[in-house]
Amino acid sequence: MASITSYGAAREVTGSCHLLESPACGRVLLDCGMHQGGDAVDRLHDERFAFDPASIDAVILSHAHLDHSGLLPRLCQGGFRGPILCTPATAELLRIMLHDAVGLYLRDLEYKNRRNARRGRPLIEASYGVEDVETALSACIGVEYRKHHSLGAGNSASICFHDAGHILGSAICEVLLQEDGQQKRLVFSGDLGKTDSVLMREPAQLQEADILLMESTYGDRDHRPEGDTLTELRDLLRETWSQGGNVMIPAFAVGRTQEILFHLGTLHHSGELDGWRVFLDSPMAISVTQVYDHWLKLLDTQDIRALDDAKKSSLAEFLPTLSLTPDTDQSMAINRIKGGAIIIAGSGMCTGGRIRHHFKHGIWQANNTIIFTGFQAQGTLGRLLVDGASHVRLFGEEYIVKARIATLGALSAHAGQQQLVDWRASFRSNPLTLLIHGEEKAQQVLADRLRQELDCDLVIPERGQSIEF
Repeated sequence: MASITSYGAAREVTGSCHLLESPACGRVLLDCGMHQGGDAVDRLHDERFAFDPASIDAVILSHAHLDHSGLLPRLCQGGFRGPILCTPATAELLRIMLHDAVGLYLRDLEYKNRRNARRGRPLIEASYGVEDVETALSACIGVEYRKHHSLGAGNSASICFHDAGHILGSAICEVLLQEDGQQKRLVFSGDLGKTDSVLMREPAQLQEADILLMESTYGDRDHRPEGDTLTELRDLLRETWSQGGNVMIPAFAVGRTQEILFHLGTLHHSGELDGWRVFLDSPMAISVTQVYDHWLKLLDTQDIRALDDAKKSSLAEFLPTLSLTPDTDQSMAINRIKGGAIIIAGSGMCTGGRIRHHFKHGIWQANNTIIFTGFQAQGTLGRLLVDGASHVRLFGEEYIVKARIATLGALSAHAGQQQLVDWRASFRSNPLTLLIHGEEKAQQVLADRLRQELDCDLVIPERGQSIEF
């Protein structure tokens, strides 16, 4: 009998981690992500596996975002020595993501230990290091979309990836198990993209499953149409320009940044970006954008045609007013610009990165605008701002929030409620459906609609709950 146990992204959005156990494949993890929000050092030291990493036979990785992949080095440090199966594009992105994450973590840890030493407190040992990142990366095996790959010894289990349309390389994971002469099919949605997202193709629609793990991030609401985004973004830029301010955009390095660059490039080519200076102020996002250029063949054909029509071969060339600022001195110089700057910087939920430094210089100025472009998890600075905080703490000091706070919901990389319902309706079978990767309120709303319209057999698993199938 096979079973699935959710150890993360269970009635929460981050920390995706689900353990599949079956005689056909052994013990296989679906994702191994870190939780987000709060102090990065404290958060990592609080992370504990509810299983022995050495007992895991393989990892199936849906995509490269850290809330799905960030604990892979910790898993390896704990004794995991199996393969990490993912798409080739995910493997390439993962090298950037994990090295950036460990670099930020070790720098934060060094800062905290200097402070502890001054106060006579015990020093904190690193919970993982660069060598663990390299161990994880060496375990990655790239599997192309729609190609079956053996999972474990023999031919009793296999994995097949399908395009999830979320970010480059993101996958819907289809696992086939042979148990006692019967075939069982598990489908793990990973994160599903929007059907009208720029750059990304529409999520693949599958028709058969015995059990379905389905994300529910936006289970309680729909996004505005993607076509409205350019109008909304143009209006925000016009209003900020008239006030003589700057625009700060906290952006996820993978996916969201590239979509923002594409939209800004479109505005430039229609004459709507005259006078603005655009800064991509994230070393990781710069590297990721180069990876996107390398894998253009995986992106939406119609959107890539726009690059060809503009005689450009990369996203950066599509936006000629763009400046890349990988160096710290270049980043600091941006804050001397009093108006007319569009600053794209990480992190997307403002939990770290350079965006917090730009906030320090501009969040208290009423002529500036902060534009959020994606989901903000509970406990993050981004969520506080979206929820209307009047004051925030940055680098130990309190700042009043006077900048305009705006959200471009259409730029989310996640499917909205109707798209989730439509994707679930594509299954001809009626699989047991587990709603994961969502806050409980959103999950309950989606569950009610799925039960009413599709007569779903549905569970919203709690953390640690095991379900047999």
